[in-house]
Amino acid sequence: MLAASIIWGLNAPIGKAALDFGIPPLALTTFRFFGAAIAFWFISLFTKKERVKNEDLLMLFFAALFGIVLNQGTFIFGLSLTSPIDASIVTTMAPIVTMIVAAIVLKEPITGKKVLGVFVGAIGALILILTSQAASGGKSGNIAGDLLCLTAQLSFAIYLTVFKGLIEKYSSVTIMKWMFIYASMCFIPFSYDNIASINFAAVPLKVFGEISFVVFAATFLAYLLVMTGQKTLRPTIVSMYNYVQPIVASFVAVSIGMDSFGWPKTVAIAFVFTGVFIVTQSKSKAQLEAELVYQEVDTQQKDNEEKED
Repeated sequence: MLAASIIWGLNAPIGKAALDFGIPPLALTTFRFFGAAIAFWFISLFTKKERVKNEDLLMLFFAALFGIVLNQGTFIFGLSLTSPIDASIVTTMAPIVTMIVAAIVLKEPITGKKVLGVFVGAIGALILILTSQAASGGKSGNIAGDLLCLTAQLSFAIYLTVFKGLIEKYSSVTIMKWMFIYASMCFIPFSYDNIASINFAAVPLKVFGEISFVVFAATFLAYLLVMTGQKTLRPTIVSMYNYVQPIVASFVAVSIGMDSFGWPKTVAIAFVFTGVFIVTQSKSKAQLEAELVYQEVDTQQKDNEEKED
């Protein structure tokens, strides 16, 4: 999860560079989906064959819809409108969003710490959104772009919680090859004109390199890493690693002059990180249930000791 988050942190400024050259967001997203689908199907030729039940194939379509199509689709459109730093800071809201969805879907308890964390994190996101339109040499984002990036986090949170049981049934390669082929089928009909409009002969080698990174590193490799982590970690812990992304993206974007970094972004990061930290310090449903069982056992033992006395 740490490696995947570092790759995604690099993806914000690198993907933004390809978009700034003129690669349409729909086209770049389709390249991601179709390229990753080919890569996962190729890798599956050398792994153990698994038969996926028909009902699970249907569920994998909806998993692809939330985990890939809506997640990456809204993010790439948001990235095309906003700045790399804004997009990456918004992704740090993922643990908070996931906590809320987990409470609804998995019945995870909402404790005082979780409520406080949501409130503090929301303040950070609000500061970012309200200040993203401020003049910054034309480099800052806008409200629409930031909200699209936030929508991407919500869809991924739904994917992490609702489809966790399904993901654990099959290997990462099997899950990903079906999810990305579904995602490609959803996007290609809408992106054909965008792809056809690209004059590939005029695209510099540097931009081809940026597209290759987005496809094979930020999609194929990163999703493979995420799938491995998702099998052993709780949804909230998986999403917690998102706060690595703004550190990486901010460092790269500022160092190459693609973005600026002022005090509003600093305050926003501080609030979001504080909110994430508070949320991750709260206890899970399993921990609370274990404590309850321990208390009951301890009370029973004390009662038995009193009876013996």
